Amino acid sequence: MELSLNYAACNSLVIMTDEQDGWAMGCAGHPFVRTPHMDSLAARGTRFSQAFTPSPICVPARAAFATGRWVHEIDYWDNATGYDGRVPGWGHTLQAAGHRVESIGKLHYQNGELPTGFDRQHHALHLAEGLGQVWGSVRDPMPREPRQSRLFHELGPGTSHYNDYDTANADATARWLHERASRPDPCPWTLYVGLVAPHFPLVVPQRFLDAIDIASLPPPRLHPADGFERHPWVQRHADYYDSDAELGTPERRRLALACYYALVGFVDEQIGRILTALAASGLEGTTRVILTSDHGDNQGARGLWNKSTLYREAVQVPLVMAGPDVPVGRVCETAVNLIDIAPTLVQGAGLAVPEDFSGRSLLDIAQAPHDPQRIAFSEYHAVGSPSAAYMVRQERWSYHHYVGFEPELFDVKADPGQTRNLARDKNCAGVLTRLERVLRDTLDPEQTDRRAKADQNRLVERMGGRDVALRIGPQGASPAPKPSDA
Repeated sequence: MELSLNYAACNSLVIMTDEQDGWAMGCAGHPFVRTPHMDSLAARGTRFSQAFTPSPICVPARAAFATGRWVHEIDYWDNATGYDGRVPGWGHTLQAAGHRVESIGKLHYQNGELPTGFDRQHHALHLAEGLGQVWGSVRDPMPREPRQSRLFHELGPGTSHYNDYDTANADATARWLHERASRPDPCPWTLYVGLVAPHFPLVVPQRFLDAIDIASLPPPRLHPADGFERHPWVQRHADYYDSDAELGTPERRRLALACYYALVGFVDEQIGRILTALAASGLEGTTRVILTSDHGDNQGARGLWNKSTLYREAVQVPLVMAGPDVPVGRVCETAVNLIDIAPTLVQGAGLAVPEDFSGRSLLDIAQAPHDPQRIAFSEYHAVGSPSAAYMVRQERWSYHHYVGFEPELFDVKADPGQTRNLARDKNCAGVLTRLERVLRDTLDPEQTDRRAKADQNRLVERMGGRDVALRIGPQGASPAPKPSDA
């Protein structure tokens, strides 16, 4: 990939929320979410309206983000295989050129001691004890017994450890920016900031919940109790880990939705504090800001919560970029992915992009005309999945390929809610064949499924076998580090 020499070599500030649906921003048209600071950033830059995660679960998505490569290229399959630096990424490239590369907040890598491309990690959140969800690696075959959901063990107004963690990390970022302004670096710096909201637990300070009219919220759509039939692969996932059953009532489902929306407002406030500090430090004019999230959240649609599916709510993420050389006020509809951030950071620092990066710089995409042919891709090999699942999206079509199961096909222009599966529609046979061919040109879906399961089986055996492995790993969200760990 050739370097575009007309881009200024600038500092980069990457802000990543956790589990934020790409639609959950005011500037994206969401009817209940209020995000004035995200909206302001989009107004002074470019919002990528078709941005997707490489995998709809935390750890693989973050490993792909770190390396600029697809999950099947790097073999970080699930939440028990944290990024360890084995595959170098954008941080290593910047470090090799003498640039300062630091992080504040959630990374969700294996641990903080491994060479993952940062000179220093501040208050980092990683896999608990470096292990993660070993129980989720038991997939070959899937366990027969369902697993108790703990998503909603805490729900409603209050202050969680994650809320405190995000607030502390916004404070730390403000201090870091003022320090850099007072002691300039000879080369551009890159700072990654990881915020946790709106990730569960769905607990949020009351004032943010007060901004949501709970009574006006519609119930989650396509609920099985209303007669909706899930795809068999999705049903197997829900049978294993039925978080919706933990909510139980329409009132609690509405409260969960309200808390999720309120947490987006909460994290927007933390982002605003960071952006205010960037401006006050005098660094705004020499810093590109990238705002995104690792994946989305199902938000009760189809009776599903959390992530781990190929539907829009789980795979689409917010992605906004602003700063030098970024078009102002543009909405770019070309499909992009988190793996496109790696070449963006390297190119934006004035360096040549490594040839093994699989994405394309967002700087180039933002300047180019809309490309309706560019493919959106995501894959899933993690907890609750009986087999690999792949999404290929192009133009108006979203194709879901489940190894061993029938596919799904949606016309997302006519049916943005993905309510009608057209995979058996004879009029769509040519589209189905074409998108399956695109997938098979990218990878061998069956062989990749076998490879992922073989790696996971080896991990399970190292941990003592299936029965032992099913007891290893966090039962809920990864704990935030204590302030003394910063």
